[in-house]
Parts: sequence; C-alpha cells; structure tokens
Amino acid sequence: MRSVLVTGGTGYVGGRLIPRLLSSGHRVRAMARSPQRLSCRPWGRHERLEIVPGDALDRDSFVRAAQGCGVAYYLIHSMNAHKGRFADADRTAAENMVAAARENQLSRIVYLGGLGDQNHEALSRHLKSRHEVERILSGGSVPVTILRAAMILGAGSASFEMLRYLVDRLPLMITPRWVKTPCQPISIGNVLDYLEGCLNAPATAGETFDIGGPDVLTYRDLIQIYAREAGLRRRMIIPVPVLTPWLSAKWVHLVTPIPSSIAQPLAEGLSIPVVCQDNRIRELVPIRLTDTRQAIGRALDRVRQAQVETCWFDGGGSLPPEWTTCGDADYAGGTVLGGAHRIVVEGEAETVWRTVEAIGGDNGWYFAQQLWRLRGMMDRLVGGPGLRRGRRQPQTLRVGDGLDFWRVIAVEPPHRLLLLAEMKAPGDALLEFLIDPQGPGRVSLKMVSRFLPRGLLGMLYWYVLLPTHQWLFEGMLRAVAQKTGLPVYRGPEKDTIDTSFECQL
Repeated sequence: MRSVLVTGGTGYVGGRLIPRLLSSGHRVRAMARSPQRLSCRPWGRHERLEIVPGDALDRDSFVRAAQGCGVAYYLIHSMNAHKGRFADADRTAAENMVAAARENQLSRIVYLGGLGDQNHEALSRHLKSRHEVERILSGGSVPVTILRAAMILGAGSASFEMLRYLVDRLPLMITPRWVKTPCQPISIGNVLDYLEGCLNAPATAGETFDIGGPDVLTYRDLIQIYAREAGLRRRMIIPVPVLTPWLSAKWVHLVTPIPSSIAQPLAEGLSIPVVCQDNRIRELVPIRLTDTRQAIGRALDRVRQAQVETCWFDGGGSLPPEWTTCGDADYAGGTVLGGAHRIVVEGEAETVWRTVEAIGGDNGWYFAQQLWRLRGMMDRLVGGPGLRRGRRQPQTLRVGDGLDFWRVIAVEPPHRLLLLAEMKAPGDALLEFLIDPQGPGRVSLKMVSRFLPRGLLGMLYWYVLLPTHQWLFEGMLRAVAQKTGLPVYRGPEKDTIDTSFECQL
C-alpha cells in the first residue's frame, strides 16, 4: 500500500487529518519545513508515519517528498496579508504540487479550498488565489478532488477564535454590513470526514464539491448562537456602512488574539455569500452532519477542558534564523549579544521543569506581570502577536507551539526549553531555560537570552533594556523557585554565556 502524502501537516486541518488517517490504517508521509513540529506530536512516532523535510516553494524537495506516494492532500494556503506576494507564493506552490504529482505518478490530489462565487465582484484576493490554485491543480495530468468550505468551526480555528473573543468581550458590537451576509459553516469534524471519505469514494476524483454543515445562517445568527452556547446575554449588534475590511481587521487585531494580517483576509471573505450550491458530496460521501449549535458547543467544551489538538497559529511563524540553529552569527551579518542568570535549588529537575514548561498564557510569566502586559500591548499596537495568543495547552509545550509572543523551537524535558521571539523588535531574540543537576539533591535553573541586532537601532534596543532584563531575569528565577516550593541553595546570580553556541536543534 502506497503512502498518503499530507502537505500542510503543521497547520490547523493537516495536524488533525494525519492522526485520523493513521487511526484508519493508512500509511502517511507528512511533508514539513520543520519536521520537529510534527515529530513531537502525540502521534509523531507512529509506526505508519514518515515525516520528511520539504518546502512547497522548492520543487525538488517537493518531488522527493512525494516519491512512492499514491494520493496527496494539498492543504497549503497563505493567509498572511502582510506578505504582499502571497498570491505568487500560492501559485508557485501549486505548480510544484502539480510537478511532484506528475513525476511520481500520483493517482490523485485532494485540495481543500474556499467557498465563494469566483465571478463575484467583491471576491477577496485570498479567495481569488484559492480559485487560482484550483485551476492550476486541475490543469495537471493527475485527477484532483476539490472540496470548497466556508467558515470552519472548531476549537483553535482562526474563524472560531475570532468569533469567540469578539462575542465574549463585546456585549455591544458595531459591525460592518457583512453581518447580514449568509454563510454555511461546517464543523472541523465534518471537514475531516469529507477529506478522509474521499479516499474511499473513487467517484470524487476529478470533481469539485461544496462542503458545508446543515445550517445556512447570517453572521448575526452565528454571534447569537455562540452567545447562547457560552451562557452569555444576547448581544446587541449595530451594522454600519463605514467599516471596511481593513478597519475591521484592525479592530479584530486589538480585541482578539487574531493578528490583522490574518483578520483582514477573513474579513474580506465575509463580505460575499458563502453557501453550498452543489450538495452531491452528501451522496458520494454520506456522513452525519453536525449543526452549528453542536459544533460551537463542542468547540467550547474543548477550550474549557484545554483539549485543543491544533490551533490557527500552529503552522505560522518563520523558521528559526540560521544563527539560532548553528550559531553562525557572522554568516547572519552580526554579533550575537547575550546574558545569563542562574539559581540553584534543592530538589529534582522534574519539579523545576513542570513550572518552567507551564510558563506564559493564563499562567503568566511569574514576575513583573504588569511589565509583560505592557510589552504585549506595545507589541500588539505595532502589529505583533502580543500576549493574547496565549498558549495551546496550559501545562505542556511542543515544538512549533505559539507561546504569547514567542515560538517554541526546542523542548527537551526535563532539561531545556528554547523560545524564539516573534514580537516586533529590531533583531532576532532567543530565550532559553536550562535545567541541570548540581550534585545529589540540587538542580540549577539557568535563563539565557541571545540577541542578534539589526543595525544601530538593534544595538541601542539591547543596551538600553539590558538593566531591565537583568532585573527581570533575576526576579523570574526567584519566582520560579518560589512556585516550585523548593529551597534556594544559591542565587540568583549572573552566569557565563557562550554566544557562539553550536548547533543544538
């Protein structure tokens, strides 16, 4: 049996499709730019899973990743409005998928696209790009199954999180006119049902299908349904004609964890009807559809139980810069600046690790929380993620997780946690926690910061904030020790740092 290739496996849908396919007995090959983000998942070492490095924009690596596969799931799409050439990137990636499928004689490509009349005058740039990807994939020699979905309802999806935060925080909403636009949302579970079901339905090859839940609603209806399911009072909604998608995105950016770069394409897509016009898929892949109320209720239960398998920000973030993986600051064009502090406590490494791994999100940063909030607000105002993104799960971390305005790039329990800053700053920054035994019954916790400045502004940023960072690190070490309940043997104190550290990832 040939493997099923899944692209976009670190994303919201792909990260849920892979374990679904594995549990159904399929052999899966997952392509990712950062394989570590997949190998650390609960299913990352499954005997029928093969994780391979590959970049959708690199044709050769794409072709290699598809070797020996039968069907490919194409789940790649850019949602970042700040990337001015996202359509070019989508076009290139789709062309590479066609080449990889042709050269490896794949039997089929399954693509998850977006609903919306491609001839509608108000069609957003991102929906236009999705339709262009459909045309490119369909123009190849390998049959394509295209599934078009509107709003996906599920814990952690960008659409659901935007809805959740807006309704939770705003009893009165001044909304754009698109609040009256009809839509046909679909639960993430049903999306996965259709994606998997297509494998066992040969008649879906070479066809395009609309997929949606059983309800056709307006966004006003969605808001009120969410409010009822969340136990909130009915929301007051006042539509006005002056709120453009750009203004809406900025407002969403300030009120919710969704950045304006993602909120803008979401808002643009809400201005046109997204309702299924073709329901043939229901006969070819018969499934039990989840209605909107059930989908929202299940998503809320997942959030409350901290059982969110994937989040909208999982597939985001840049790969770590070269110097962070191999310490080659000269190649990166500068000198790495750094500082380190250490505290020694009497206890076990596992006890300290549990406190370190739980840092951030609702748990806070243990010290000077108001200062962290201020930094998050400043970052949010200039377009960064700020602290609202939080964390996927309150107690455990995995590679690729967003953690407030950091990205987890290494997790080695119970000894090492490495974070890459995604906040707006004039340089690249790392924050590392190192836990090492110091003889019988003692353990050292070391915090290390490394910074590669960009130009003079970056140098000024580092040295102006250096005293604050030193005070902050010492306070955080004391707070971690206090939270563990372990006695302090020595410190906190300054420690040495090797800014030319070798490859560790």
